Order: sequence, then structure tokens, then C-alpha cells
Amino acid sequence: MSTELLTYIFIASSFIIYIGIAFWSRVATTHDFYVAGGGVTPLANGMATAADWMSAASFISLAGVISLAGYDASGYVMGWTGGYVLLALLLAPYLRKFGKFTVPDFIGDRYYSNVARVVAVICLLFISFTYVSGQMRGTGIVFSRFLQVEIEIGIMVGMAVVFIYAVLGGMKGITYTQVAQYCVMIFAFNVPALFLTFTMTGHLLPLTGLGATLDSGVYVLDHLDGLVEQLGFASFTEGSKSNVDIFFITAALMFGTAGLPHVIVRFFTVPRVRDARISAAWALAFIAVLHTSIPAVGAFGRINLIETVNGADGQGTLQEDMPSWFQKWETAGLVAWYDHNRDGRLQYAAGGAFTGKDQRPDFWTVADEPIEDIANDNIRLVVNPGEGDFDPQQQPFANELYVDPDIMVLANPEVAEMPKWVVALVAAGAMAAALSTAAGLLLVIATAVSHDLVKKTLRPQITDSQELGIARIAAMVSVLVAGYLGMNPPGYVAAVVAMAFGLACASFFPVIIMGIFYQRMNKYGAISGMLVGLISTLAYIIYFRFMGGTQEQWLFGISPEGFGAMGMLLNFLIAYIVSHLTPPPPKAIQKMVQDIRVPRNQGSAYY
Repeated sequence: MSTELLTYIFIASSFIIYIGIAFWSRVATTHDFYVAGGGVTPLANGMATAADWMSAASFISLAGVISLAGYDASGYVMGWTGGYVLLALLLAPYLRKFGKFTVPDFIGDRYYSNVARVVAVICLLFISFTYVSGQMRGTGIVFSRFLQVEIEIGIMVGMAVVFIYAVLGGMKGITYTQVAQYCVMIFAFNVPALFLTFTMTGHLLPLTGLGATLDSGVYVLDHLDGLVEQLGFASFTEGSKSNVDIFFITAALMFGTAGLPHVIVRFFTVPRVRDARISAAWALAFIAVLHTSIPAVGAFGRINLIETVNGADGQGTLQEDMPSWFQKWETAGLVAWYDHNRDGRLQYAAGGAFTGKDQRPDFWTVADEPIEDIANDNIRLVVNPGEGDFDPQQQPFANELYVDPDIMVLANPEVAEMPKWVVALVAAGAMAAALSTAAGLLLVIATAVSHDLVKKTLRPQITDSQELGIARIAAMVSVLVAGYLGMNPPGYVAAVVAMAFGLACASFFPVIIMGIFYQRMNKYGAISGMLVGLISTLAYIIYFRFMGGTQEQWLFGISPEGFGAMGMLLNFLIAYIVSHLTPPPPKAIQKMVQDIRVPRNQGSAYY
């Protein structure tokens, strides 16, 4: 049985399960649609939260970023893991005590202002649509490679599936679908991880295998450092990014996690405050199963990639001798090669093989002008090859290869020559990861529009059924927008998601934390702080991602992925100053703040 057929079977079976759960759990009230009736058990909610959290960025892209960047990617692991701990311990019980459906609902009531509520909705839309574009992109990548279709077609299929179970089942359907998706993705990620670890080190656990020795007696990380340094790359265990940038990326991801609306709403689906704490602990345990394996998968994947491409003698591999997985990923547009030295061999080293932004290949289409001097007729043609310059003192040859970080996990089973069913399983797991988070994000978008914008602001007199109808229409529109953004993303999946976290960090985290722990914080400070944080961070990202800004122009050396932490500091500063220059909140609001800091009993939103 071919890999493609197995992949079709695995993915189709998982889709049938997801849609079946949606029909079984379809809802008829906003209470069920928004928070699953508030009756989800802590164990199920913990598993669903983990699935919501472990997006395409975690499953598909994070190990790839670690594989290619090494220590420079440590901020992603530390930030995402530490951020969830922060959310679970510091915010979840108090937000559950407040008991509102959404983050804008909390902000609108805490800051006694519909203007604050609307600003929060705007922030939520920017955060969620940025985040969901990465998930849709991940869906398209899986389809394009494993099912041999265009990325755009894959995104459309993912849109259809998400629409069915998100619109029909709401939070109730999404919750139990995510339980199934967690089981699929964690099995799919760890089977090849265990296989790689055992075959290369003899250890069973990836966490211990990363510190083990290879058959040569050399430690894994020492061997990898030697490989990459010989090819002109920065040391895997040291990296080349500045500590300032790594710090700000870590901070943006950590504090951004605490402001993510689709994760926060999870704590409203359990019956009691105590259950919110328990489900947070379960979620952290389930997340750890993945995050403890990711660094090892990245390291082993990098070793396999280098040794496969450069060959046993380290001088490159003839293009016709490259394994089939290479041509398939090349067809998908996520791997590219240009023979700079015209020796017919594929060679991988430091430096960009192609020119342009992020040194990504621009593939030839029939609309382009004819290309002369083509190296090989059986490779995809590119129109932006680089010069192939290199420093012979630092590396043996110029780089001829582009590898998209998003393929490392997906390609690992094929690179390591694992069984076909493992390849298919990884594809199904990647699809589950992308769809689980996409569904959660689309739900909070729909909820923000129907509940916070329409019900609480524009048309408070609408009935429950009318509100539910608006939520479903909003979900439908959101799916279409998400699909478009997935087809036109601003970067690879992990980078796009990091930007979303940065926006959450800059806009939501300060007003949430000050709303809980600072009684003097008023609506004027909250509104001005959110706007300053959002606009400054968004402007920074747009300038450097879309308007030609260069790395040399980064403020204090902070990348777009890390600037959210700077936006957060600006938010705190402006909010504090403005709140002290304007009247304090009403006494009733200050008393409410005192009350929610004692996380006992459930809040009032359900009544």
C-alpha cells in the first residue's frame, strides 16, 4: 500500500471522527456554543486545552525552527511553556471566578465601558486572525506534500472541515473533538520521535536521548555542533542571535500566552473554580509530553538532513540519487535547489542559496520570462538564485539548498526511512494540530462578534437564538478570512504564531493582570494602554515584514517576533499614567476586583 493511500485513509478517518463528534454534540443555545454549558470535566478540559494550545506551530514548525536555528530557538520553547504556567497559576482561577464568556467581556465589565469592550474586540480580531493564518497554512502544507495537491486546495479542505464542527458543535463540539485530536497528534509526534531516538542513541525517551552518545561514542550535541560548524553555521548549542532578542522573544511568548483569548475561554467551560485549577494542571502535563520531545526531534532531524544531503563523504549527493522525499517536497515548494558550482551535486552549507526576503525561492511559472542556462531539467526552476558566494575559510562549499522550517517534522519519518504508516500517521497528527487550534480561534472570533460586539454593545435586545445565529454567521465569515490569510501568510508557521502572541502580549496581558490585581486601574488607562500596545506592535511587525525594513533597523536589536514585549511595557506605562491622571473606578468596581481575587465559587456570567 502506497504512502499516499495510507495518508488518505488516516486523514479521512480522522475527519469522519471529528465531524461525527460535531453532529453528536451539536448545540442549540449560546451557553453551550460559547462554553459547552460549563459542564466539561477537568480531565477532558485539560486534554482539550492542550490540543488547543499545541497548534501547527508546536507540532509542525517548532522542532523545525530548533533544528535549523538551535539555541536561537530556545525562546520559543521557554516562552510557550513558561507562559502556560503563568496563565494556569496566576490568571485562570481569577478569570474563572469573574465568570465571563470572553476576554472582551471581562474587559468591558471590569472597566465599565463599552468602548473598552470594542477596543478589546478589535485587539482580539488582530490576534486571532494572525494566529489562525498559521494554522491554515499548516493544513495546506500537509495536504500539498502528502496528498499531492496545491497548498491552496489543502487550505480549502481544512476550512470546510473546521467550519462543519465549529459551527455545528460550538465549544461543546470543539472540546470533544480536541480530545480526539490530542490523542492523534501526541501519538503521531512521539512514535517517530521514539524511533529516531532509539535508532540513533539506543535510548527510548527523546529527553534522555538528546544527552546520550551516538555509535561513534560522541555526544549527540557535540556531533551536531561539529557538523554545523564545519559547514559554516553558528554552533547549534550557542547560536548567533543576541541575548536581547532571545529575551524579548521569550517574554513576548510567555506573557502573550497569558493573554490568548482562545486559551483563556477554556477555563470557563468547567463547573467550578477548583476545576479550572485542576484542568490547568492536566493541560500542563499533556503539553509536557510534546514539549519534552521537540528539542530531540529537532536535533536528530538536523543530523539526518545534513548527512542525507551532503552524503557519506560530505561532498554532496547527485541530484538523481536523492531520495524520493526530496523531489516530493520540492514539488510542494518547500524545498529548493540551485546548482551554483555546476557539479550536478546537491550541497548544503551556510548562506542563502536564493536572493530576496528571507532568501526564499521564487519558483518559475509560465507567466515568467524564459530562463537561460538551466542546470537540470528535472528540478523545479527558480528565478532568484543567489551568487553562491562563501568563505572558504569557514565552509567547504557554497550553499545550494533552501529548506523551509515547516517541513522538518513532516519530513523526518521519510528522511529516517521509517515505515509508510508512520509517515501517514505524522500527516494525520499535523492536520489534527492545525485544525484543533484553528477551531478554537474561529470560535472566539465568532463569540467576540456575536456576544461582545452585537449582544453587549449594538443590539442588547436580541434573543438567545438570534445571538446564536449571528455567532454562526460570524464563524462562517471568519473561516473565509482565515483561509485567505493562510494562503498569504507573512512567514513560516512558528514566526506567524509568534507575532500573534506578541500582539496578545502587547494588548491584553497588561489590562488583564492590572484588572485583577490593581483596583485603581480605570477605563481610560485600559483603553489607552491597549491601543498603544496594539498599534506600536502592529506597526513594527508591518514595517519589518511587509514594508522592507531590515534587521539593521531593529530597535535595540529586537525582532518583530519579540517586539510584543516592548509593546507590553508601553501598555503598562501608558495605562498606569493615564489611570492616575483620570478619576478612579467606581466603588462597586473596586469591590468587585477585591472579590475576584479570592478565587472561590463560580462567577456570575452563567446567570
